[in-house]
Amino acid sequence: MSVQKIQVAVIGGGLVGLSTALCITESLPQCSVTVISEKFSPNTTGDVAAGCLIPHTYPDTSLHQQKAWFKKTFDYLFKIANSSEAREAGIHLISGWQIFKSPPKETHPFWWQIVLGFRMMKEAELAKFSSHTFGQAFTTLKCQASQYLPWMEKRFKGNGGYLVSRKVNDVWELHSAYDVVVNCSGLGSRDLFGDQSIYPVKGQVLEVNAPWIKHFIRDGDGTTYIYPGISAVTLGGTRQMDDWSCLPNAKASKELGQGTFCWTSCIYSYGVYMTF
Repeated sequence: MSVQKIQVAVIGGGLVGLSTALCITESLPQCSVTVISEKFSPNTTGDVAAGCLIPHTYPDTSLHQQKAWFKKTFDYLFKIANSSEAREAGIHLISGWQIFKSPPKETHPFWWQIVLGFRMMKEAELAKFSSHTFGQAFTTLKCQASQYLPWMEKRFKGNGGYLVSRKVNDVWELHSAYDVVVNCSGLGSRDLFGDQSIYPVKGQVLEVNAPWIKHFIRDGDGTTYIYPGISAVTLGGTRQMDDWSCLPNAKASKELGQGTFCWTSCIYSYGVYMTF
């Protein structure tokens, strides 16, 4: 006698939604999972995110918990980076420097033992950055979301998952068809669940064709960075609180270029992503 599977709906087809849905199919085979989303790759804001694994510190969450989350994420992506799936998934190791104009309160961030080869920069290295007095060197992972999202979709569907392209206007629409509903709708939670505490933080980046750049350079506060990727180099970035526009800002793009380096003979494109 066949056992009826638990019907699970995941609302949201971005990085969080697809990661969650894929995790469910891999760990709970007794579930039938459907991702319902108004947009999928390449039309999500996550498609143009820089995707470099260097975490921020969140004051309302214990460092122990943040370290556990980051380690689990790093280990999962590191395994993909060392597999035959790495190129298709868009995940690779990247080395570089995080530099500070003045030394941070803690020379070793909570994640220093998780990334590879973490050390303080040598004086000769730091001398290359005249306005900075302290630096850290390490190797981390970079995930090119424009490849990682389609890779997850393919893997998810290979596990028997379903993708449905539509907007959910009311979560109760799903009540009769699904046993479990998982909310990964991001900003959509404002309307679906009445959560008015959620707001966007708009990030704008600049992608340039500069294949000679092999190492990342990141200002310690995370506002200015250069991240080499598989097909382009990402220059960033902006953080505009409560900005709902998904259109690129020409002034911000110019400032991004000036804030990193004056690139010449570069072909560039614009990208906007949202965090919340």
